[in-house]
Amino acid sequence: MTASGPQERMVLVVDDDRELRETIQSVLEESGFAVVTATNGEEALAYLRRAPHPRVILLDLSMPVMDGITFREEQQKDAALASIPVIVFSASTAVAEKVRHLAVDGVLRKPIRIDHLLGALRPFCSPT
Repeated sequence: MTASGPQERMVLVVDDDRELRETIQSVLEESGFAVVTATNGEEALAYLRRAPHPRVILLDLSMPVMDGITFREEQQKDAALASIPVIVFSASTAVAEKVRHLAVDGVLRKPIRIDHLLGALRPFCSPT
């Protein structure tokens, strides 16, 4: 788990792929966002239950330990966490169908284009 920057523009990135996680973190930091990262849903939930909440969560669906779908279901059960917006991303072509029941706030398909990523975040937290 790593964190950087001020929390008022904070994004939590949850993905088990270290290279992708670090790339997203770098792009977001260069664009003025603060970034916290987690390697799976369990780690992300633990962070959210002990630290200031991010403005939005970027969530991969396919991860070991706790996948993105299970994370979102657990997040929705917790009144303190349920209102945090979630944007999911996946390489799956059927990602929209997979997450229909999860009431997510956005869907991005891998490979993620930077302009799509920044556009998806804009409604939740504008960069500094």
